[in-house]
Amino acid sequence: MRAGGTAERDESAPSGRRLVVAALMLSMALAALEGTIVATAVPQIVADLGGFSVFSWIFSGYMLAVTVTLPVYGKLADTFGRKPVLISGISVFLLGSLLSAGAWNMGVLIAFRILQGLGGGAIQGTVQTIAADLYPLKQRPKIQAAMSTVWATSAVAGPALGGLLAGYADWRWIFLVNLPFGVVALWLIARHFREAPREHVGPPRIDWPGALAVFASGGLLLTALVQGGVAWAWVSAPSLLLFGGSVVGLVAVVLIERRAAEPIIPGWVWRRRTIAPVNVALFCLGLLMVAPTVFVPTYAQTVLGLDPIPAGFVLSVMTLSWPVSAALSSKVYGRIGFRQSALLGIVLAAGVLAVFPLLPYPGEAWQPALLMFALGWALGIFQLPLIIGVQSTVGWAERGTATASVLFNRQIGQSVGAALFGAVANATIGARLAESGAGLNDVAGAEVSEPVRRAVDAAVDHIFWGAAAAAVLAAVALLWAPKKFPVIGD
Repeated sequence: MRAGGTAERDESAPSGRRLVVAALMLSMALAALEGTIVATAVPQIVADLGGFSVFSWIFSGYMLAVTVTLPVYGKLADTFGRKPVLISGISVFLLGSLLSAGAWNMGVLIAFRILQGLGGGAIQGTVQTIAADLYPLKQRPKIQAAMSTVWATSAVAGPALGGLLAGYADWRWIFLVNLPFGVVALWLIARHFREAPREHVGPPRIDWPGALAVFASGGLLLTALVQGGVAWAWVSAPSLLLFGGSVVGLVAVVLIERRAAEPIIPGWVWRRRTIAPVNVALFCLGLLMVAPTVFVPTYAQTVLGLDPIPAGFVLSVMTLSWPVSAALSSKVYGRIGFRQSALLGIVLAAGVLAVFPLLPYPGEAWQPALLMFALGWALGIFQLPLIIGVQSTVGWAERGTATASVLFNRQIGQSVGAALFGAVANATIGARLAESGAGLNDVAGAEVSEPVRRAVDAAVDHIFWGAAAAAVLAAVALLWAPKKFPVIGD
C-alpha cells in the first residue's frame, strides 16, 4: 500500500503546470514583500496608531511566526500533502492581511501581523517543496532559480512599494494589495494543482506536543535576539529568562521528538550526512547575509554620502547576479557535484566578504557595488545546489520536512546574525564616537560628521570580517558532507 504520494506531472498539458508555477511565484512574491514592505511606512503607521515603543514588532512578529512554523508545515506537508497545507497557508495569510488593514491600534496590528506570518511560513516552505515535486532533477535549477529571482526582487522592491502606497494612498493599502493577487494564486492552486491520492496505514498522527515545544523554544529565542540590546540590556533579567527558557524548550523538543511516533523535527535531519552539514551551512548563510542586506545601505548613505535610491542600488546588484548564477549552477554541480559546487561558492563568498574591509575610505560607489555583484554570483552557486541536493536525496514523503529544515536553519541564522552584528556595530560605533564626544544618536542625524563616517566605516568592516568567518564555518561544515550525494531517482 502506498504511504507516500507525488504531485502529478501532466506532461501532455504543460500549460497546467505553468499555471501552477505562476501561482507558486505569486505566492512567493507576496510572502517576500511582507517581510520588507512595511519598513518605509512606519512613520505613517505610528502617526495613525501610536505605539512607537513597540513598532519593531511589526517586522519581528511576522518573521518570528514564519520561522517557528517552518518545520511544522514541512511535516504537515509530508503527512497530508502539499496542496491542503499551501491552500490553508495562503488563506491564513490573506486573512491576516485583511485584518492588518483594519487594525485600530499598534498592539492589534502586531497580533494580526503574527497571524499573517503563520500563513507566510506555510507559503515559504511549501512553495519550494512543490517546485521540487513538479520537476525532475535536471529541470529543478531553472525553477528554483526563478523562485530565488522572485524572492529577491520582491524583497528589494518591498520598501519602495511600501513608501509609494503610504505616501500616495494610505498605509492600509500595503496589506489590502495582497488580497487580489492572493486570491488569484489561491484559485490557480485549487484549480490546477493535483496530487496523487495519499493512502495511510491507519490515521495520520500529528506530534502536537512537539509542535508546541518548537513554537515555545523558537519564540523565546527569537524574542531574546530581537529585543536584546533594544528593549533591555543583553545581560539583564529579561534576556537571561528568555535565553534560559529557550534552552529548556530545546531540551523539551529533543525529549519529545525522541519519543514521538511522527516527530515534527525527526532526528534524521541531524543524523544524515547529506542534511545535517547543509543545515549548518544554511545557518551560516543566514548569519552572513545580514552584513550586506542590513549594513551595506547604511554604509552607502553614511560613509559614501549617497541618497537612498543609489544606496539601494549598491545592494540590489546582488539580486541581479544571484539568480543568474543559480540558474547556471547546474552546469557546475553537474560536473563536480553538489558539495563541491557549494564549497566553491562559499569559498569565493568568503573572499569577497574579506575584501570589503580593505576598500579605501571613503571610496567610490562602484567598489562596494562590484563586490555585491560578485557576492551574489558566489552565493548563487552555493545555496541552490545545497537545496536541490537535499531535496534530491529524499523521497516524496520526506521532502517537505527536509526542505523546511534547511530553510528553518537559514531563518534562525538571520535572526542570530541581526542580533550579533547589531551588537558589534553598536559597540564599535559607541567606542569610536566616545573619543570624539559624539553619541550613537548622531548616526541618524541629518548632518553626518567625519567622526560618525569613520565610526560607521569601522563598524561595517568588523561586521564583514565576522561574515567572512561565518562563510569559512559553512565551508568547514560542508567538508563533513559526502563528496557525492546519493540521489534518489525521480
